Amino acid sequence: MSAVPQLGVAAQARRAANRTATVDVVIPVYNEERSLPGCLEVLGKHLAEDFPFSWTITVVDNASTDGTLGVAHELAGAMDNVRVLHLDRKGRGLALRTAWAYSDADVVVYMDVDLSTGLDALLPLVAPLVNGHSALAIGSRLATGARTVRGGKRELISRCYNKMIRWTHGARFTDAQCGFKAARTDVVKPLLKHVQDDSWFFDTELLLLAEHNGLRVHEVPVDWVEDVDTRVNVVKTAIDDIAGLIRVARAKVTGAAKVPGLPQRPAPRAAHPRAALAKRENGLLWQLVSFGVIGLVSTVITSVLYAVLRSWWPPLLANLVALTVTTLWNTEANRRFTFLNQSSSSGRVHLQGLVVFALYYVVTSGALLGLHAWQPDPSRWLEVLVLVVSSVVGTGLRFVLLRSWVFRPEVPSKEEEQG
Repeated sequence: MSAVPQLGVAAQARRAANRTATVDVVIPVYNEERSLPGCLEVLGKHLAEDFPFSWTITVVDNASTDGTLGVAHELAGAMDNVRVLHLDRKGRGLALRTAWAYSDADVVVYMDVDLSTGLDALLPLVAPLVNGHSALAIGSRLATGARTVRGGKRELISRCYNKMIRWTHGARFTDAQCGFKAARTDVVKPLLKHVQDDSWFFDTELLLLAEHNGLRVHEVPVDWVEDVDTRVNVVKTAIDDIAGLIRVARAKVTGAAKVPGLPQRPAPRAAHPRAALAKRENGLLWQLVSFGVIGLVSTVITSVLYAVLRSWWPPLLANLVALTVTTLWNTEANRRFTFLNQSSSSGRVHLQGLVVFALYYVVTSGALLGLHAWQPDPSRWLEVLVLVVSSVVGTGLRFVLLRSWVFRPEVPSKEEEQG
């Protein structure tokens, strides 16, 4: 039997181009009067000669203080299919939000003015969006097949940041902040209304919301050369990014990250539960950090309450009351923030939670009983110290049981998947 010939990317793109797809390439600029002419010359030539879709270039002046805006208008007057937007406020995310919301093209693209990413990747970036395969597409400097030239410091920072995203959110994309992205306009406009960041975290937030809402993100390995004239404040950006990751996690838990009005694609029947399990495994670091913070607060509250109640009651009773008070909110906090679980049966969860609590109480109370058997009249602070140590052990046991038993996602059997 003869093999069916496969169309290459270019052939697929030409076939898709027959549907008169339009593409808007957005270039945010801030004080780039020297770089902009060369960028538009190279980009315009590539689009005119090697790009099969109808295209427009939109230069977004990001409140430049030099002659960038004037240069942009001169170039727009001299070149076909080039237009200019001006903003009075800085912000890479603000520029993309404004231009993408303004665009009437079928697909919107973003690339940096320095053209660090090789333009050969532009067609593979756009084609899956035009043919309906994906909702968003990103260039990746970390995907298999990418070729990147940059300093060791930026390489380390980039890899650490993207690992953090994968560990804390279970993200499947590999490179959140490469300045080379595209999206279907009908998809990105509803998403933009829910993206809060107007600066460097914009890209990450957009991608996290897209994946959370079941949209497919296509990755393209790119050739990328570092621009040594970068103006990113690494420390401030890192702090803002961490705060953004926490904010998005909270939005997922509260339901604020759900975006209505998105085009829906049916998901494979058996893929969802296992995908949820895989995503949860990737989010182990987030679970450990969240559980640790909640556990630390619980331990402090328990210790303070115990020290107060011990003045009136015997040790076991004081420990029971202190643990009961803190456990009431501890379990719910872990349900909402650690395991991001909103769908499990409330009755089952609380019943299993009581069992976990009972084991925790056995560990901590057993430690106190052992202390009194060894030293009949210990000091209050020695009791508190033993309670803290036993609480740490009990907390480890609690995490394992909550993760593997109470909040373990249901995975269908093979018969259920096939049925």
